Amino acid sequence: MDRVDEAARSALHLKNEIDSKSCYAVISTNGIFGKEYPLEYSLPLFMMQIMIILGTTHFFAFIFKPLRQPRVFAELIAGVVLGPSVLGQSTYFSRTLFPEWNKMVFEMLSNVGLLFFLFLVGLEMDIGEIKQTSRKAISIAAAGMIPPLLIGTIATFLFRNFASGEDIKQFSFAIFMGVAVSTTSFPALARILAERKLLNTELGRLSISAAILNDMCALVLLILGIAIAEDTNKGISSLLTILASFGFTLFLIYAVRPGIQWMIRRTSNGESANDFCICLILTGVMVCGFITEAIGSHSIFGAFAFGLIIPNGPLSTMLIERLDDFVTTLLLPLYFAKTGLRTDIAQLNYTYVRLYICTLILASAGKDISTLLITRFYNMPFSEGCTLAILMHAKGLIGVIVINVGWEQKVLTVGAYTVMVLVSVVSTGMVAPGVMLIYKPQRRLVSYRKTIQNSKHDVKLRILTCIHTLRNVPTIVNLLKISNPTKTSPITVYALQLVELTGRASAMLIVHHKTAPATNRTQAQSQNIINVFEKFEIDVEEVSVKPLTAISSYSTMHEDICNLAEDKRIAFIILPFHKQSTVDGDMEATNPILRTLNINVLDNAPCSVGILVDRGIGSPDQTSSHHIAMLFFGGPDDREALSYAWRMAEDRKIKLTVLRYLQEVQLTTMEYDSNSICEAGDEKTLTDSEKEKELDDEYITDFKLTMLRKVEKVVYKEKVVSNTVETVASVRSMDNTYDLFIVGRGRGIENPLTAGITDWSDCPELGGIGDLLASSDSLATVSVLVVQQYLGSEIDEGDGEGMPDSQEQQSDQHENFQRDGYGSSIRSIQPLNRSGN
Repeated sequence: MDRVDEAARSALHLKNEIDSKSCYAVISTNGIFGKEYPLEYSLPLFMMQIMIILGTTHFFAFIFKPLRQPRVFAELIAGVVLGPSVLGQSTYFSRTLFPEWNKMVFEMLSNVGLLFFLFLVGLEMDIGEIKQTSRKAISIAAAGMIPPLLIGTIATFLFRNFASGEDIKQFSFAIFMGVAVSTTSFPALARILAERKLLNTELGRLSISAAILNDMCALVLLILGIAIAEDTNKGISSLLTILASFGFTLFLIYAVRPGIQWMIRRTSNGESANDFCICLILTGVMVCGFITEAIGSHSIFGAFAFGLIIPNGPLSTMLIERLDDFVTTLLLPLYFAKTGLRTDIAQLNYTYVRLYICTLILASAGKDISTLLITRFYNMPFSEGCTLAILMHAKGLIGVIVINVGWEQKVLTVGAYTVMVLVSVVSTGMVAPGVMLIYKPQRRLVSYRKTIQNSKHDVKLRILTCIHTLRNVPTIVNLLKISNPTKTSPITVYALQLVELTGRASAMLIVHHKTAPATNRTQAQSQNIINVFEKFEIDVEEVSVKPLTAISSYSTMHEDICNLAEDKRIAFIILPFHKQSTVDGDMEATNPILRTLNINVLDNAPCSVGILVDRGIGSPDQTSSHHIAMLFFGGPDDREALSYAWRMAEDRKIKLTVLRYLQEVQLTTMEYDSNSICEAGDEKTLTDSEKEKELDDEYITDFKLTMLRKVEKVVYKEKVVSNTVETVASVRSMDNTYDLFIVGRGRGIENPLTAGITDWSDCPELGGIGDLLASSDSLATVSVLVVQQYLGSEIDEGDGEGMPDSQEQQSDQHENFQRDGYGSSIRSIQPLNRSGN
């Protein structure tokens, strides 16, 4: 009764205060020169509140940044500090800056921010990808949610007097409690994984997929809790609310979604959506929120469902880019501040708090144990299982939403609300340090030949081709056709389409299924690329193609390429040059940032790399033969380039001319600069120039003895020049007699014949000779392949000798496993990378 009387007095005091301020609640002040105090008016007071909240949030974000905490942690801490637990204990502070009469305006705008944020969350999920979520991710999601849900739900019946009011059904509170302790917020989780560079690992993909499924189930259970909480008289109203919510979801999927797809198709010719479409979508957020609020569910469910049914593509990208900063940077911190303003540590009953915390500990233990058991069932390492269990404790925004909805539905008391908020803060804050402490992945030894030169001619050659647009495909396919795939030495091609992910929270790697239909422009382009490679696979039986798409930002895209190359034991990576040829034969840059991407791959690749300057290569089916020229100056890169040309020349339709450049003075003058090799990030340092000269001579001799007697179309020539000037003149005089030039990059070599060329090259990543052939000054306007050899340790170069077939089979099984695991239920996520909520 005391609690009821106190609540009644508080409500009466609030009503009197609001009535006393209502005359100017929406009127701005005439200014201090008009002898008016600005903070007594709604608009200036609200602006002051925003300034204080944003300043406090950014302050704590700066403080906790060294601990790798997500921004949601700083926002929750800021809200608690501004609330009655800390600064709110000062009567002057609370009445001046956060008075009761202005809370209605403050809370309404924070709820609008939450509405649009949940719309963005739904916008970032793809229904098609959710359907393809692997069984492993589903099992982990179930293990991380069902046990704590049951434990939290059952244990609440022990605290009915502490947890809820006498006029509220205990079952309603049990649902809210169970959902609060079992949920996992995938936005906060994505931020943590991004900080730890785990997004593109199997662990990151599994945890993200499980968190998304967890969030969707939590929202469904939240609807059930709201329906039961609002039903105080008849049980039929709860059933009607649930059925109406389900019917509204079906209406969105089967009526609204086709309409949006039709609207997208009308603007699919490269034009962006007009302002009317954007206005229509934003109005639809409000309409859906109103409908779900009217039928007895929460407005956030309508906004989330509306965002979920919008197809992934240019429209969703534009919406995310336009709403991201405003919603996540300005409006969402208001919601967390509102959460903190409701938190009052002084209202805690510590006798029940201990029992309540024990329940939370039991629920957390149930989540951890069940997650560990599932990971052991799938034979995951124990450290990864522990890390995954810790990651499932990231509460973030979804947990806060559940707690606030429980408060608004009058299911939670101040004490229960405060404990649940504090537990969410602590559990979210412990995730990042826990992952840093437990998960310390070690770089595994890769036991395979990472270069073409060291690969046996009777084993499978694995090539990773990177593709930016459909324009890159024809020349790459024709290059692969003349790479001499045979039954004894087949080629496995991993065709990786690279898609930029601007401002999104999480990168993803998609393994394409041939039967999957295209639903947006990116998928349509991917399908066209797949069709070309499928035809290539049919035409050449000795080639197997595995199409993939990597969606990430250009700053981290090289990590996706290098990780995939290591996982798939790639021997050679083919990168498109960042410039493309024009009609008049000139070269123009399509996207300058692609040059940085190529340089990053060259510096970090675990295998040999080739940059392809695309000026077209005719299909070998259309001509009787191809004429390829290999320019040899010496060094590991040139030997790798010769080994690739050697492989091509074994095809009798290919005519190969090897041009070895020698200095006129018969003296070994080639020196190797070990510092430049170390700067390139290589592990092997070449210091003995005589040994390298011997290696060049031995390899050239082996090539001549093997190929000149065996293949008639192989020609070996030696060109004698005196200095760099003659070398440049000779290279620039190359004409269009050849269809393709293959050259080495020439890292770490000080050769008198090429000295100083790289210093004034436009594109040093091509090396001096490659840059000459790719420049507009060259008489030749044919494609150029610049090759860089992987210089690994002696262990790497020796362990791959004669790799057993069982290891090849294990790799194929690993590929099949990843085909299931890569089916992430997250689509092109944009805004949450910056907010981390």
